Amino acid sequence: MTKKILLSDGEIPRQWYNAAVDIPGGLNPPLDPVSKQPMGPEKLAPIFPMGLLAQEMSDQRFIDIPQEVLDIYAIWRTTPLVRATNLEKALGTKSKIFFKNESVSPVGSHKANSAVPQAFFNMKEGVKRLSTETGAGQWGCALSFATSKFGLECKVYMVRVSFEQKPYRKSMIQTYGATVIPSPSTDTKAGRDILAEFPDTPGSLGIAISEAVEDAFSRQDTKYALGSVLNHVCVHQSVIGLEAKRQLAMAGETADVIIGCCGGGSNFAGLAAPFLPDYLEGKKIRFIGVEPASCPTLTMGKLAYDYGDVAQSTPLLYMYTLGHGFIPPGIHAGGLRYHGMAPMVSAMVRENIVEPLKVQQLECFEAGVLFARAEGIIPAPETCHAIRAAIIEATRDLKKEQTILFNFSGHGLLDMSSYDKYFAGELHDYDYSEAELTRSLAGLPKI
Repeated sequence: MTKKILLSDGEIPRQWYNAAVDIPGGLNPPLDPVSKQPMGPEKLAPIFPMGLLAQEMSDQRFIDIPQEVLDIYAIWRTTPLVRATNLEKALGTKSKIFFKNESVSPVGSHKANSAVPQAFFNMKEGVKRLSTETGAGQWGCALSFATSKFGLECKVYMVRVSFEQKPYRKSMIQTYGATVIPSPSTDTKAGRDILAEFPDTPGSLGIAISEAVEDAFSRQDTKYALGSVLNHVCVHQSVIGLEAKRQLAMAGETADVIIGCCGGGSNFAGLAAPFLPDYLEGKKIRFIGVEPASCPTLTMGKLAYDYGDVAQSTPLLYMYTLGHGFIPPGIHAGGLRYHGMAPMVSAMVRENIVEPLKVQQLECFEAGVLFARAEGIIPAPETCHAIRAAIIEATRDLKKEQTILFNFSGHGLLDMSSYDKYFAGELHDYDYSEAELTRSLAGLPKI
């Protein structure tokens, strides 16, 4: 039995797949935060380069990957597709479990798949500096790696609770030459306003985005880079699923269940979206997007137009949301603590293509430990959510023969303080209550 299915360097996809073209019912356009009218690329040009905006609003099914991006992708792509035979044995299941190992990138996660093209298109248009936010730090690490490759400066606003929980992600960001500070900070008006009202706030991705966008607006040499949610990010991540389709075919397999963890939605979309045409052609595939019970955007949120940040400075996106003022509890899956979901993923949930699932923190760490002991790789807390869902599916009927594919979005070698707390019994489950949801959604804009 082959454990790893590998592709050659020459088989790196040369085009990204744009699922927005194929989703039934399409996507609603972003709206101007002031006029509430649909936005064209010219309105977004102050914070994004036109090369990325063309991808964001593209009506092309496939988009060519520049050679300069492919050259850097080749450092780690293609990534292995691995049969989790030892996990199957530990579970006693007849299901076949495969995972796409995105942890082999230089920064240890899938995030580099979008960071590299974002840095490239900014550099190509003469941008000298990028500002961004990061939750768990994986996106901040990826963008700092990418900007170092293209000679750009980078400033990262890292959610305060993760800044304190994950000090070595901060070290990695600095190693690649970027600047990183905890958010909210005193460097921006948005940060100062939040600190004045909530001095002990753990921060949120919505706050960090507000700071990074303000930073970009305040300097002529700076653009903003986002690590998830937007269409162009999901498009970049499609290399994951495009490779996985080819690898499964090499193994003589087809996926029955496809699973990814969902925060902003990019790693799930990256694996799942390239299988959408197969689904639309009638193949029986279940897509499962897994999220924390403490941040249940898809399972409890509302499909509506909402801001991407607390300061209401971003375009309004039509997405599942918990409300832009949502402040999540300090769970250790920092990359899954965002109030909104990618419009692309939201549309697939709307069309009942994707099944949302919420799981608790402790069961995810339990799943991560089992996976590490079975397969040898320690998963990031975010990735533990996908593993937990794969275990649920594989053990629902131990005699059922099916092929399960999940995205191993990142390793947990810089998250060991979270595992320390898990083993010490210091982690807890969190539920997001209906009362909290009602309060948070009360601030949705009236469209």
